[in-house]
Parts: sequence; structure tokens; C-alpha cells
Amino acid sequence: MPSLLFCGPKLAACGIVLSIWGVIMLSMLGIFFSAKSAVLIEDVPFTEEDIRDDKNPPQTIYGLYNQVGINCFIAAAIYVGVGALSLCQVRLNKRQEYMVT
Repeated sequence: MPSLLFCGPKLAACGIVLSIWGVIMLSMLGIFFSAKSAVLIEDVPFTEEDIRDDKNPPQTIYGLYNQVGINCFIAAAIYVGVGALSLCQVRLNKRQEYMVT
């Protein structure tokens, strides 16, 4: 019977730790981008032409802030999936330790 185990216990534990850190960091960034934090203006992708040609520049910048915030939340969700996969691998490794071959 084929096994779903494809990584060892140390790699799975490392995946859990990295996933927890990624979820916390990206969730906080998503919250701060959604709150339109002025400190993060350098990370919003806009050019001077976008501001010069637009009739209502603050709304354009606010839309870009929201888009970057949504991207952070999507990346955090991907990290949740990687963490769940790593947790499954840890459990499969624990189960394999108790099996007699």
C-alpha cells in the first residue's frame, strides 16, 4: 500500500514553525495594509504617472492598499494549508514509529 509520507519528522516540524510565522506575519501585514498604514506606502505598487493622470488620487492609492492587503491574506491562507500538510506529515511520522515492520 502506498504511503502518503513524503517528508521526515524534522522537515515537517520545520514546516509547522515556518507556517505559524508566515500566518502571523502576513495576517498582520494584511491588517495594516487594509488599515492604510502610512508606513507601508513604499510597498504599494504605484508610479507618479498613476497619480498625475488620475482625477482622484487618494482613492487610487486606497484601492492599491486594499489589493496588497488581500494578497497578504491570500498568502497567509496558503501558509495555513502548508501548515496543515506539515501537521499531517508529523502525525504520519509518529504513527510510523509505532508500526512494526
